[in-house]
Amino acid sequence: MAIDIRKELIARYGLLSKSIEDIELKLQSFPMGRINVRTRKGYYYYYLAGDDGSEKYLSQNDKELIEQLIQKDYLSRVLNDARTELAAIGKMLKLYPHVLAEDEYSALSEGKRKYAKPINICDEEYAQKWMNTPYKRKPFKKGMPKFYTIKGECVRSKSEAMIADRLFARGIPYRYECPLKVGNKIIHPDFTILRMSDRKILYHEHCGKMDDADYKENMVERANDYSEAGIVLGDRLFYTFESDMTPLDIRTLDRITEMHFR
Repeated sequence: MAIDIRKELIARYGLLSKSIEDIELKLQSFPMGRINVRTRKGYYYYYLAGDDGSEKYLSQNDKELIEQLIQKDYLSRVLNDARTELAAIGKMLKLYPHVLAEDEYSALSEGKRKYAKPINICDEEYAQKWMNTPYKRKPFKKGMPKFYTIKGECVRSKSEAMIADRLFARGIPYRYECPLKVGNKIIHPDFTILRMSDRKILYHEHCGKMDDADYKENMVERANDYSEAGIVLGDRLFYTFESDMTPLDIRTLDRITEMHFR
């Protein structure tokens, strides 16, 4: 989905304002003075620096004072950076428009939208158009078991139904067994996914028969086909696995979804 930059700036402004307030309050409790740190022969030496340029050596007996002065120095630097960023964001918010170019289409009256062609359609329209584009699915062989998703789609296994329902519940646009040309072959990825954050097309294969030797050979061949087509594992290609003894772990799917499909 498109990033609402103004909303992000406002959220960042609020976070920085709160952090500055907290740091200013914490700095009031630290002792006076600054700390200088020097190294000699691999050892660190700490000195309490006075405003007149004088220094007092701090030993290990002064560990608590050393910790406080270093933390004070660190927080002072953070405070300075936060104030600088806050001022910059404040200026940006004054300059940043409330109405963006992409918003103009939605602002048109219904009569005008009927004929206007948007330069950039919103995420919802884009996803709906993508999902509604017809495609020829891989046919089911006679006698094969069929399983149905919440959307009423027919899939080939309980696990695929679980995956489809999980994606649907999280608002992830997908196509089931949509044909894809890789080299001279036409394959049917289990799930073709539209990632809305960048409108990139991803592929998810569920390997549900890992006990079957022939099935595993086919999956290796398919993985090579993907690779030769430039569809790389971890970039646009993702897998889940299942065997008789180890069923699909839905938590794995959830992690992949949150990390890569949004």
